[in-house]
Amino acid sequence: MKYDVLVIGSGPGGYVAAIRCAQLGLKTAIVERYNVLGGTCLNVGCIPSKALLDSSEHFHNAEKNFETHGININAPKVDMAQMIKRKNEVVEQTNGGVSYLMNKNKIEVIHGHASFIGDNKVSVANGKEKKEIEFDKAIIATGSKPITPESFNYDKKRIITSTEALNIDKVPKKMVIIGAGVIGLELGSVYARLGTEIEVIEFQNRILPGMDKDTARDLQKSLKKLGMKFHLNHAVSTVTSTSRSVTVKYQKRDTEDILETKADYCLIAIGRRAYTDNLGLESIGVQTDDRGRIIVDNHLETSSKGIFAIGDVIKGAMLAHKAEDEGIFVAEYMANQKPHIDYNLIPGVVYTWPELSSVGKTEEQLKEEGVEYKVGKFPMKALGRSRASMDIEGLVKVISDASTDELLGVHMVGARAADLIMEAVALMEFRASAEDMARLCHPHPTYSEAVKEAALGATGNRYIHI
Repeated sequence: MKYDVLVIGSGPGGYVAAIRCAQLGLKTAIVERYNVLGGTCLNVGCIPSKALLDSSEHFHNAEKNFETHGININAPKVDMAQMIKRKNEVVEQTNGGVSYLMNKNKIEVIHGHASFIGDNKVSVANGKEKKEIEFDKAIIATGSKPITPESFNYDKKRIITSTEALNIDKVPKKMVIIGAGVIGLELGSVYARLGTEIEVIEFQNRILPGMDKDTARDLQKSLKKLGMKFHLNHAVSTVTSTSRSVTVKYQKRDTEDILETKADYCLIAIGRRAYTDNLGLESIGVQTDDRGRIIVDNHLETSSKGIFAIGDVIKGAMLAHKAEDEGIFVAEYMANQKPHIDYNLIPGVVYTWPELSSVGKTEEQLKEEGVEYKVGKFPMKALGRSRASMDIEGLVKVISDASTDELLGVHMVGARAADLIMEAVALMEFRASAEDMARLCHPHPTYSEAVKEAALGATGNRYIHI
């Protein structure tokens, strides 16, 4: 059978691309190598991690904050089995939703591993069975896998990645995390709330490299209060394990002294790599860069005509919502529409508590580009809403152009920052100014007032609310 579009990979980018293609009248099929749809995000990434983040935050509040609110309970206990069970139920419900959308939009789902065997043909292997599928155009959306250096001896038992960290059946006494990026901090905060001693080893001299320094510094303070310990500017040399523990050897950069720490688990969270293994890209002339990412043009088309790539397999932030937008972009481009993506306005979020979110340029980037700018900051502790909920950690930072006042970047850490960032995204999409943001009427009392106040600061005005 021949299809107008064949999508390889059913993660957020792939399944959204397939749905949009079908909506535009293209006969569409999707190939998924695993038995369930949804890719990393739905099965071992975004969705399950957020389920555990919420569960662990409930426990933390019951243990630490309920009494202050006038709620007296017996000392809460962690039922890890139930926590994992609830997480799995959330994943199953979301998987079911994707399957429903495939059926509703008449998209054929084919399970197996796809490999290109010609310009318009793939072979799909599922166990001993193989079938060939023809197509007019194809979208590669195969996602990414965790980076696991050989010296770290990844064994999926004691030396783990985020995949295994989502299914630990007993709260560890201690966990070492290699990498202070988004994944390491989110999962580290999950187990720190449950009582695990957490040590984070990071090669760079700060957490969340590439994100705004002020908000990252504020988040680190919050995570330290949670009990997480940070070894910044340190490099891990080896990780070894026994059936019950791990040993991590590391050293401060530019020194020769070898340090050592032991734990129940070591979580490798140093990043992810594009997953294009055994796709047969060479057989159709699809080019990749030195990091294994597929090279695409401005229309996300590869060096092989009619073959497109989206999401984690191409350059850019490895974010589910980026992949989704790219999937829609490609589908609409195939249908001769004129879609658009502004990569500068794709927000980034860290789902710790407090949450951290960011969109646009950082101060560091603007300095490198030689752009003159203004900054306004507002602390969450100054808000009445924050004091009412006891969520007083964090700040909002607004950066605008020094001459035009156009919003250039908004960065925040605080309660519900993941949702608040969309105000900035929407305004920046329409090239609004800091004054525009400040003049919008924000409801009182809300966390969003911190955004207004930071914008006022960027315009040179004093704060006017508490």
